[in-house]
Amino acid sequence: MKVIAINGSPKENGNTAQVLQVLLDEVAAKGIETELVTIGNKMIHGCIGCGKCREAQNGTCVAFPNDVVNELMPKLTAADAMVFGSPTYFAGINGTMKAFLDRVFYVALGNGGLFRLKFGAAMVVLRRGGGTAAFDELNKYFQISEMTLASGCYWSAIHGRVPGEVNQDLEGLRIARVQGRNLAYLLQLAEYGKGHVPLPDRDEPVATNFVR
Repeated sequence: MKVIAINGSPKENGNTAQVLQVLLDEVAAKGIETELVTIGNKMIHGCIGCGKCREAQNGTCVAFPNDVVNELMPKLTAADAMVFGSPTYFAGINGTMKAFLDRVFYVALGNGGLFRLKFGAAMVVLRRGGGTAAFDELNKYFQISEMTLASGCYWSAIHGRVPGEVNQDLEGLRIARVQGRNLAYLLQLAEYGKGHVPLPDRDEPVATNFVR
């Protein structure tokens, strides 16, 4: 089993990376492989809605083939779980993370649901406010993809501005630890159930448009 964590912050060793590592340490303690990747310092174009990825059906973004989105798509597709961490910018996730996730999940959804039945967890870092909105934004990517969310013991937000300040938010650190243990538990249950519990049937997509 493997968990890949995506650090949306432009700071490779900032508060977002540090709290993600706290969560991943709990997962690794159960013998599950983990990897932390920073994408917030990359140049990532947003989705242009061309739909070419759905035509190609090769699990890649056709419009921008040479950036980190296509570099990481195979890892995300192969992983059993994903953890997303983002700083809070204007009560939402930062722009680079948004561009990355829009393209990754559009490709995944348009290529047969590549992330279906995987597990997900989200964590946001904030100075003062806006964290719940950013947290909700991250979780929507999981929910539209039929993924199972690993919860913590509160909304998964931790406070800090200068790198290292998250270590002063003891409750936030506890949330990250609990979420990491819960994610590991879900992965172990899924592994135990293989061959014993049948996967749920797929449903054909239905799109209802409200402008006729």
